[in-house]
Order: sequence, then structure tokens, then C-alpha cells
Amino acid sequence: MLLSVLPLAAWALPSPQGEVILTVSGNIAHTNVGDEAHFDIDMLRSLPARVIETHTPWTDGPNVFEGPLARALLEAVGADSESVRVRALNDFAADIPVDNFHDYDVILALTRNGEPMPIRDYGPIFVLYPFDDHPELHNETIRFRSVWQVINIHAD
Repeated sequence: MLLSVLPLAAWALPSPQGEVILTVSGNIAHTNVGDEAHFDIDMLRSLPARVIETHTPWTDGPNVFEGPLARALLEAVGADSESVRVRALNDFAADIPVDNFHDYDVILALTRNGEPMPIRDYGPIFVLYPFDDHPELHNETIRFRSVWQVINIHAD
């Protein structure tokens, strides 16, 4: 049986057409700007996504969040790491084991209750765990990993 080998260009990510809202760097195989992967909102929306209805420690009542699965983003860039460092606009950063993304449907929430999230309300990207589906997620470690206003993910 012959295996066809795709040319390297077939693995390249498309270039963002809109404003770049997320940069992925580090140990990644698929890039679109130098050694980084830049994503606009449409590129993120094209990834496999989930809707999570959950309470959070920071919002009132249950809310409906939607966005791409964190593990889908890592697959899209060909990340090869055991952890990622997620950095916010204010330079807050948290290290997250990649296992979290496989053990739980962690999303990069882009909307809350059907509306894009502005910067003042956790946006444009919020690392969100499905808190209501997994009581074990209600702890300080997971709250620390739930970064909002995300601008960069670095695969260590």
C-alpha cells in the first residue's frame, strides 16, 4: 500500500483575514507567521467547538458560553507539549497541563449568552472549564487556570 505524503505547504495554517486576536507560539508544527500561529475570530470559529452552560465563580447564575475546544486549537497548530502557558492582556499567565484539555471539554469561550465578550467582560477569549458538569473542578487551581482576556498560548 502506498502512502501519499502531503507537501509541507498542505500543513500550513491559512493566514488571518481579520484582526489577530490570538497568537500561539512555542513547540508547534503548523504556523502562518514566522514560527507562530496567528488566529482571527473566523479562524477560531472554524475549529470544533462546544457550548457550555455553567455557573462560574465570576458571573451571576448559569451562563451559556461557546467557543472552540482548547484541544482542537492545539491539534490545529500541531502542539507537542505537556503544558501550555496562557497569557492575558494584562500579562497575567497560568500554566495549564494539556491533559486538562483532554480530560474535560475546556473551551476558548468567544461568546457569553450568544454575544461576543468585550474585554471588560472577560473577552475576547476566556479559558472556560465545564464547572457544572464536574464538581471536582471547583477548586483554586482550576480557577487560576481559567484565564480571561487571553492573547497568547505558548506550548512549552
